[in-house]
Amino acid sequence: MIYLIVFALLLIMELVFFKIADKYNIIDKPNHRSSHTEITLRGGGIIYWFAALLYFVQNVQDNYLFFIGITIVSVISFWDDIQSLSSKIRFFSHLVAISFLFWNLDLYAIVPIYGILLAYFFFVGSINAYNFMDGINGITGLQSISILSALWFVNNYVITYAADEFILYPIIASVVFLIFNFRKKAKCFAGDIGSIAVAFWILFLISNLMIASQSILWIMLLAVYGAETGLTILHRIYLKEKLSEAHRWHFYQILCNEYKIDHRIVSLGYALLQAIVSILVIWSYQKISDWLIILILFTPLFLLYSIKFYLLDKLENQI
Repeated sequence: MIYLIVFALLLIMELVFFKIADKYNIIDKPNHRSSHTEITLRGGGIIYWFAALLYFVQNVQDNYLFFIGITIVSVISFWDDIQSLSSKIRFFSHLVAISFLFWNLDLYAIVPIYGILLAYFFFVGSINAYNFMDGINGITGLQSISILSALWFVNNYVITYAADEFILYPIIASVVFLIFNFRKKAKCFAGDIGSIAVAFWILFLISNLMIASQSILWIMLLAVYGAETGLTILHRIYLKEKLSEAHRWHFYQILCNEYKIDHRIVSLGYALLQAIVSILVIWSYQKISDWLIILILFTPLFLLYSIKFYLLDKLENQI
């Protein structure tokens, strides 16, 4: 019953936000990087902060440092959605928010300094990768449900590491968001506030899981986004492009922009691929060496990504 109430409250909050966004012209205008062509409401992903707020109100003593962190990144990201901010401000806010998250995890007490530095690099990189991948209808919501569902299953059937509702609230938020985003013509986009807030939440859960299980294997719950982002960066370095500039080199952008495949089909494909990887990760836990299964699973992802170059070459030959 509580989850139906949460769903209803989040739905109402989203609809109220749409009224505000429409009144104050909080919109997304297509640019040369965009995979959409029409002006759409931006910031619908604020639903994830609303979900965090509802959880915090009911569990004030539980993960309050996490709530401070997700509020920091949400406020800065929403501000950036409305009026573009300096990359230095965004980067600094991410560091501050991640510091609260590490404090919540007690990471400073259990990890050496070099490990903390690596963790900062991983968190900042992962948050931005999640944001970079938010470019077509449905991809952020579906990918989040795919990852969070795996995290919920692990929590219930493999190893307990978090309160069940703490995993279910962002799943419910994703469902509400998809009602308005998983359409041929989306009513809203997540905006930076959505992709960054849900990434922050997912990373916190994965970190809790890695600490509880003493296993690095669970980073593979981000494998699909991680492989594509890493290889896209290498591709752009090869092309001698500035990484700070907008681009259309992601695999999903090629499929949607150049081959005109429906955004929803591509988004479902990404979510399904991550679900398959997650199933293999859960099955292999404590059966196969962590690093071996990571290598085994990343290899086909790299090969799958390489199909993009065949598609690009095919396009060039048609011109």
